Amino acid sequence: MSSTSSAQPNIAIVGGGPAGLVALLTLRNRGVHATLYEREASRHARAYMGGMLDLTWEEGQRALRENGLAEAFKANSRLEAQESRLCGKAGVVLAARTEADIPDETKARPEIDRRVLREIMLAATPQDAIKWGHSLASVRPLEDGTGKHELTFTNGAVVVSDYLIGADGANSRVRPLVSPATPIYYGVNGAEISVAPAVAELPENADIREAVGPGTCSCAEDGKVISLQRNGDGRIRAYIWHRAPIDWRLPHEPQEARRVLHEMYEGWAPWIHKMIDICDDGAIYPRPLFYLPVDHRWAHKPGVTIIGDAAHLMSPYAGMGANVAMYDGLELGKVLADAVLKGLSLEEREAAIAVVEEKLCGKAQKFAEMSYQYVDIAFGPNVPQIFLDMFKDHDGPEQSN
Repeated sequence: MSSTSSAQPNIAIVGGGPAGLVALLTLRNRGVHATLYEREASRHARAYMGGMLDLTWEEGQRALRENGLAEAFKANSRLEAQESRLCGKAGVVLAARTEADIPDETKARPEIDRRVLREIMLAATPQDAIKWGHSLASVRPLEDGTGKHELTFTNGAVVVSDYLIGADGANSRVRPLVSPATPIYYGVNGAEISVAPAVAELPENADIREAVGPGTCSCAEDGKVISLQRNGDGRIRAYIWHRAPIDWRLPHEPQEARRVLHEMYEGWAPWIHKMIDICDDGAIYPRPLFYLPVDHRWAHKPGVTIIGDAAHLMSPYAGMGANVAMYDGLELGKVLADAVLKGLSLEEREAAIAVVEEKLCGKAQKFAEMSYQYVDIAFGPNVPQIFLDMFKDHDGPEQSN
């Protein structure tokens, strides 16, 4: 990595998720200075958050390979966690797909905890490249024709960027600079709960461990879905969804939240109700599902773009959100680095970025359409049978993101 050059533009990346971190790594590894601004206070904030991600060879894994992190991913990912199980509300396994069903590594989707993936990328990033505790309050374009933007953060810091990358998620503050699109409610609401590793390993909770297995287990029926994951540290996490209006609310008080979830899943397997009973009081979160239009695009704007969920928000039902985000960061980072290193003019740089924006939107659209269709199927009639048929054809939803 080269040192900062006064001739290089000030590239600001807002958001430290997979998209932003890959963009930062891709630029820095090619000798181009960039700074990432992240609202979390430190790298240790909310480290227990986030489930498993199954990274594809051509998207997520490629972003790591091209940034020298293939071996780190291999050492920290879990092939056995590719196992996926399908159940109905009785909680009995109807079908399963295991590691042995994956023909070669280019078809495999090894699982890695979101937390572990972040640590891998942070370990490869210079400490001065990330400004923690920077939550974006507002951003405005400067009227000088150069594409510069003034970023104001809630901590009082003000930064002027020559190029701004919005990787700030579903409720992006950068998106309005390029697109009027806002997240659309799927009509699906629910909760995330999890059981701490020490609790999950207790002998009396063997029924939950055995039902979930080493990877994922999806229980779907009657317009309701519970998708469970075994994290690498032994934590068992569940996403609990049902058709509901946007004003459906999960109570804040843990026991009241449990009562609501028990009522929602009356008649379901005892081990599912036990999972609700023993979940962490401090790890019960509302999880409504939103998406951006599957064909989301925007007219190119100088000096700014968006990637990841800020550009292609989709449900976890195609298992491609993080993969698309990492691919975005890689491809945009390469194009921007090339423009800087070749000394392209402002017009040439913007033309090159406009081309890659269309490429990324076209690729994301395919997965966004798939994700949208799978939500309709998952919460529609004939479940779990329709998933069982798809499962046997190896064409079922991944439900990992």
